[in-house]
Amino acid sequence: VLAAWQRPYLNIFKHFRVEEWKRSAKEGDVAALTDTRLKGTIYRIRGSNPASNYLQLPRAGTQSLRLTGRYLYLLFRPLPHKHFLVHLDVTTEENQAVRISFSNLFKEFKSTATWLQFPFVCGAASEGTARWGAPGAAPADVRWTCLVLDLPSILALYLSRRYSHLRGVKLCSNLLVKNLCTSDLLFEPGVTWAKARLGELSCRGVAPMPRELAFPVPKGKKWHDLYDYIRY
Repeated sequence: VLAAWQRPYLNIFKHFRVEEWKRSAKEGDVAALTDTRLKGTIYRIRGSNPASNYLQLPRAGTQSLRLTGRYLYLLFRPLPHKHFLVHLDVTTEENQAVRISFSNLFKEFKSTATWLQFPFVCGAASEGTARWGAPGAAPADVRWTCLVLDLPSILALYLSRRYSHLRGVKLCSNLLVKNLCTSDLLFEPGVTWAKARLGELSCRGVAPMPRELAFPVPKGKKWHDLYDYIRY
């Protein structure tokens, strides 16, 4: 059950005050920038070596975020013509540490008892949605993406393990990141509160994106024409 402080969702960057770098760590070329299109602060992580250019939460590997929400949301954009890498460290109910990684460097899916590696294919604005398949450097017009990971399902499916909590996150070069969030709710972009209340969405635990996690949509445009939404 989600702790009260994590309900209905937890904005990780805000809660852990990532910009102060007291409870988070940065290494190498990590910069906070103001993005006028997204109307807010984003973090740019770049550098040829992912192992030495990253943003990490919590600050020390010995600590734990202890976030129990079922879904992890990552709002990010791979840097064009580059490779990126993301590590998520989770703990199972059996107290086993498992690392879930995804990158457009990985050629194929690989798994061991303690590490799942997913290849990530970046979507281009011209071809629409990103997909999992043959990876490679991000295209020139790669989009901002909302990646949703169903952590209990991933652990159950690939390792037959029961999910306990998210311990840590390491965002390595090369990418831009707007936010990270955990929740037991499934947020769907482009859904309004009125529509959610009217339809059966709320029964299925589907809710509109909270404002602080949403990408802006200019008048007359549709969310899915501008961004990618990937659920895994």
